Amino acid sequence: MNQQIRGLYLRKFALVLTACAVLLCAAFARAQQVDVALGAGILLSTTNLTASQAFLPPAEKGGIYPSFSIDRIGANRFGFSANVAFSYRKQSYNGFQEYRPIFYDFNVVFAPRLTRKIDADFMAGAGGERVLFYSPTGFCFFPGGCSAALNSNHFLFDLGADARYSLWRHIFVRPEAHFYHIVNNVEFHSDNVLRVGATIGYTFGRK
Repeated sequence: MNQQIRGLYLRKFALVLTACAVLLCAAFARAQQVDVALGAGILLSTTNLTASQAFLPPAEKGGIYPSFSIDRIGANRFGFSANVAFSYRKQSYNGFQEYRPIFYDFNVVFAPRLTRKIDADFMAGAGGERVLFYSPTGFCFFPGGCSAALNSNHFLFDLGADARYSLWRHIFVRPEAHFYHIVNNVEFHSDNVLRVGATIGYTFGRK
């Protein structure tokens, strides 16, 4: 399957996930709370130490990843969330090409209350990764024309957890971690990456 066909399937899947998120939003129209948060984190992954290969795919790690998330939690402490994170700066691919990863995911969430001021969020879901590879001269395809970046799209599974601390009134801070299993992540050393960071957010509705 070539890159264009694979990207088409991933875009269709993203549309299906978006439609599911809208339906879930309607189902939770009387949700107890909605959390909106902005934050940042870093990406961690294993490094290839094998010297037997002529070309070693680099580890997908490092950099600062700004993030945005929205959670909708029902009175029964179940809900859903949507997250997006991207590399703030272009990164270097083995020292010869710049690239920028973008992650997005949609999850089912269980949010138990731990103490009066602390809630946890445990989530599982799916999404995608888009890696933009840049070239100073651009990428040209005929008859499609030229582009400054070439997209590589991958489906991923997401597991996440965080601890949400009520800082003041409806404002909270939240350390968090997301584990991504990226299907057929051939451009990099490993299919598994970990994004860790923290967010600050605001809760709408009762807690």
